[in-house]
Parts: sequence; C-alpha cells; structure tokens
Amino acid sequence: MNRAPAQPVLSRFNPSQPGAQGMKVVATGLLVLMAIVFIAARAFEPAYPWLGYVKAFAEAAMVGGLADWFAVTALFRHPLGLPIPHTAIIPRNKDRIGEALANFLRENFLIPSVVARRMQNIDVAGATGRFLQTPAGEGTRIRAGASRLIADIFESLDDERLGGIVKGAIAARIRRTEISPLLGHALASAINEDRHVPMLEAAIRWMARALDANEDLIRDMVHKKANWVLKLAGLDAKLADAIIDGLRKLTAEMSTDPAHPVRVKVEEALAQLANDLQIKAETRERVEAMKEQLLDNRSVSLWLDALWQKGREAVIRAARNPDAVLAGKLGEILKSMGSTLESDRRIRAAINQFARRAVVGAAASYGGQIVKLVSETIRGWDARTVTARLEAAVGRDLQYIRINGTLVGGLVGLALHVVDGL
Repeated sequence: MNRAPAQPVLSRFNPSQPGAQGMKVVATGLLVLMAIVFIAARAFEPAYPWLGYVKAFAEAAMVGGLADWFAVTALFRHPLGLPIPHTAIIPRNKDRIGEALANFLRENFLIPSVVARRMQNIDVAGATGRFLQTPAGEGTRIRAGASRLIADIFESLDDERLGGIVKGAIAARIRRTEISPLLGHALASAINEDRHVPMLEAAIRWMARALDANEDLIRDMVHKKANWVLKLAGLDAKLADAIIDGLRKLTAEMSTDPAHPVRVKVEEALAQLANDLQIKAETRERVEAMKEQLLDNRSVSLWLDALWQKGREAVIRAARNPDAVLAGKLGEILKSMGSTLESDRRIRAAINQFARRAVVGAAASYGGQIVKLVSETIRGWDARTVTARLEAAVGRDLQYIRINGTLVGGLVGLALHVVDGL
C-alpha cells in the first residue's frame, strides 16, 4: 500500500507568519534607531552636554539589543553564519531534545502509578455522556477542537508502527487467552438458555434447501452406485426417490418436533462439546493449536491490518465531522447512551474503572514503546524544517524579548550614567 511520506507534526502548524516577521522588523528597526541616536548624540554632545544621557541610553540599548539578538538567534542557527560554540542549539540538539521529551513523557505521564493517580479524578463516562448528548450547534467550539485534535493525532502518528503495535497487542492478547474454556462456557450458556435453538433450526432449514438444490446430484450418485440388476429393473430411480423423500421427511420432522431423536442427539453432542471445551485437556489442546495456526496465517494478519485501517479511517472521518455522526437514528442512539452514562452511577463507575485499568495497563505494557516512538519520530525529522517551524511558532514572543532587552538595557545604562554623574 502506497502512503504519503510521513511529515513532522510541527510542519502542519501554520503560524501567523506576517505577525512574527513584522515583530522581527520592529525589533531590528529599534536596534538600528538606537545606533542612529547614539551616533547623533555622540556627535552633538560637546555642544549639548545633556545629550550624554541620551548617548548613555542609546549605547546601553544597543548592547542589550545585540545581546538578546545573539541569544535569540543562537537558539536556531549560527549568528551571521559563524560557527560560534554553543549556538544553533536546537538543530544540534534535536535528538537530545527528543530524548528529553520522551523521558519527560515516561517520568510524568507513562508511569502506571502516576497514570492511576491522574485517572482517579477523570470522569470518562460522564464526559462521554455529556459529549454524546450535546445537540448540534451547542458546544460547537469544544466539539470541533476535540475532533480536530483526535483526527490530527491519528493522522500524524506513524501509521505502520502504530498499526503494528495495535495488531501486535491484539495478537498477543489472543495468544495469552485460552479460548477453549470461553467457547465452552458460551456454548453451555447458550444451550441452558435455549439460545442455540434458532441456530439449530436455521441449520435444519439450510439442510432442507441444500437437499432441494442437490436432488439431481443425489439421483446421479444412486444411479452410479446401483448394480446392473437394479438399473435393469428401474429400481435405482425408486431407491433415489425413497432416499430423497426420507431425507425430506427427516428435515421436516426435525424442524417441527423439538423432541425428535436426531435433534435430541445433536443437542446432546453440542452439550458434550461444551463440556469437553471446558474440561477435556485433549479438546482444549486441539482448539489452542487451531488458534495458533489461525494467528500465524497470513490471511488473518491481513484481516487484522484491514481492521486497523478501517477503524483508523472511521475514527478520522467521525472526528472530522462529529455533527454528521450525531445525526439521524445513530445520533438518537448515541444521545440515549449519553443520557444513560450520565445518569446511571453504576454504569459510570464500571466504565470509569475499566478506563482506568485500560489506560494503566497500556502505560505499563506499551509505555516504553510509546516513548521510543516519540523519540525515534523526532530523530527522523528534518532539522531545518523543525527549526524553521519552531522559530515561526514562537518568533513573535522572541522578538518581544529583543525589544524588551533593548529598552531595559537602555534604562539600565541611563540609570548607571545618572549614578556616575551624581
């Protein structure tokens, strides 16, 4: 399957470029203005001694502005292209920043005890119920923001790696689970509650339809198996008619009589199978062997891959258009579910407990893989692209630092000049 190459999450961020660039022009213009003021004050100071204060302000402002320009520039690149030590900090330390971010996630979010403590106060069921009950047009900004966040997260994560984690987790869980007792218990429960009867009657009806559809095949088989005496006497056709009529009568009687001996035998066989699945070691081993063969089959792997892709695409579609998902009959069902989630304390408690256990279990089992995914993803980003996007994202605030540095430096220089004059 051909997929578009992965791109950094930051590359999808579209900051206000004119604002950041405009503030950069203001900061640089202020620095140039201070230089002009300094030159003019220095030139006319002999004639106007009071310009010494202006010169002191402008001189210190230039120093402060240049220092902050150097500091801001050194974060992202070498100032003036000179390979000065400890500059271009972000490009040189991109991998270390990724490791630090991964460690921060591990130590503050993905430790099971920390996750469990944070999940104690999170009402997942209540929040879900309120969200499902919110009519279209109400809470639009919250819904749109949450939807965009969910869609962006699913689109930006490494599809191959995350899909592999999901599929591996499902396969590992199935391998660790002995399904034979589960199947046996489910079958026994179905028999005890007569839930197997519709399936049994459907099987009988299928047998009747199969008999009608293959009547010519049965006649042909009887004709081929009959000896020449029966064929000569024309008894092969009568024998075929008798077999077909007998099978039809059998299916009709089984369909109408719950106590029919053959039907009773089938039910006894199902009950024995349910018992064997739960307690018979040989049967359980055979079922486990069949399960392992299925999981090792490439068709099952492809099915899991298709299941993951459909689930991921469905989540993204729903997240991109939440109002459409909450419309129509499905919307009514979801709103009813939301009302139940919000009003029934027992269901809320059960769902919240399940959510806590699921999140804590995911943190314990896959926290290391998530951290590794974050670290390796950042390591694979292009340094220049990440640097440019980061600079554009925080550039406006960084230019304010330069402006503040210029003004504060000037005020400090003026204050020192006043103290020196006194």
